[in-house]
Amino acid sequence: MQFAARAFGWGVAIYAVMYLLWSGLVIYGLAAGVFSLGIRIAALVLVTTIAARSLHMQNWKDVAPYSVSWGIITIVLDALFLVPFSGWSMYSAWSVWVGYALVVLIP
Repeated sequence: MQFAARAFGWGVAIYAVMYLLWSGLVIYGLAAGVFSLGIRIAALVLVTTIAARSLHMQNWKDVAPYSVSWGIITIVLDALFLVPFSGWSMYSAWSVWVGYALVVLIP
């Protein structure tokens, strides 16, 4: 039960932070370019590091099942929230998959 709660809770938190950040960048016309990419990567590093450290585990192998779960959760949430607007073709962009990989690999 504890694994499911932490995996789901942090997966949703990671997604929420990144979705909110992306929305803000789009609203203010800052979504394109290297500056935006840097902000998004920095935020992703920060939130996934906080999530991983909150688990209080010493070994990356212990964190790996959580980070894989977080990656899967972000894929599913994108399907629920972004596919209706962007279509399934969003999954054909390599940058989308790099983002999912970073969610899994950074922690």
